[in-house]
Amino acid sequence: MKVITTRFGELEVDKKDVINFKEGLLGFDNHKKFFIVDPGDQTLILWLQSVEDGNVAFPILEPKIFAPEFVVKLLPSEMTSMALETISEASIYTILTIPQNITEMSANLKAPVIINNKTKEARQIVLQDNKLEVRHPMYLELKRYIVAYNSDDSRRTATTNKATVATTTDKPAAVTEKAKSKNTSEADI
Repeated sequence: MKVITTRFGELEVDKKDVINFKEGLLGFDNHKKFFIVDPGDQTLILWLQSVEDGNVAFPILEPKIFAPEFVVKLLPSEMTSMALETISEASIYTILTIPQNITEMSANLKAPVIINNKTKEARQIVLQDNKLEVRHPMYLELKRYIVAYNSDDSRRTATTNKATVATTTDKPAAVTEKAKSKNTSEADI
């Protein structure tokens, strides 16, 4: 199916790559269907793009990149509602806030997005741990990780003139936009 987005233009998305949020996201209850876009830059930031509204997209990132000690502990009822036997059957992302001053970037560790890798059903779950922050500062940790990260993007992501879907076996597929000609330096992050 074709999805027209304001951020990435027209994207071709396979129906099997659509992630379903029965309850929507916090504050976006009417948006139920999303897919993951990998813009193909060096920031490692992905985008959770709405199928229903091309204007709605959230920057997301795996928390293990900037907070390796972060552990998601779901209640038994939450595991059951997600049809998960173990948390390893899920992909976990945090929604980022990226203000104009990028050094103030933060991640919502209190309410991560949990995606069942088999069923593509997802929820944003508010965790019970009171120590977790809604605006966890993470710019410096992300910058350190990117500087230390040795990646060959041509092997990580297949790109073509049009956006393509890069599939993986255990995670939701990410739609990949053709890499831009400008290389992102650590100063751009």
